[in-house]
Amino acid sequence: MPSFTAQIPNMVAIGPIVEIHLWMSRSLQEILKKKGQPIPQPVKVTAMIDTGASGTVVNPSVIQALGIQPIGVTSIKTPSTTAPVLCHQYELAVLFPNSVGVDSCIAVEAPLQGQHIQCLIGRDILAHGVLVYVGYTNTFTLSF
Repeated sequence: MPSFTAQIPNMVAIGPIVEIHLWMSRSLQEILKKKGQPIPQPVKVTAMIDTGASGTVVNPSVIQALGIQPIGVTSIKTPSTTAPVLCHQYELAVLFPNSVGVDSCIAVEAPLQGQHIQCLIGRDILAHGVLVYVGYTNTFTLSF
């Protein structure tokens, strides 16, 4: 089972963060190849593993850097809003360290204002793997 482990100083304060690459999904890349169109380069971002997030969330600046189009719209609830918010959805690939990855997930575009991250990795991705959070060593391991 491919995996990676990260050690974060003071993980309680910072959270389980990791540098990842976001890219358009493999299926969308194939469509562009068949059309003879260029494939955008992956974007490196800081992501937080968030077991409280039902889905993966990406900051709008990342979507702009990828230059991709939405595949849908969904309604989400956030801790800072009182009513559901409509957000665009995008089909993305997620590449973690050690070439651990997910070829396709549906991510929601939403601002992550005032945070040191550009992406939340939610339970939609975590449902396919094993997350081990070891607080006393400030480490976590994610395996798929």
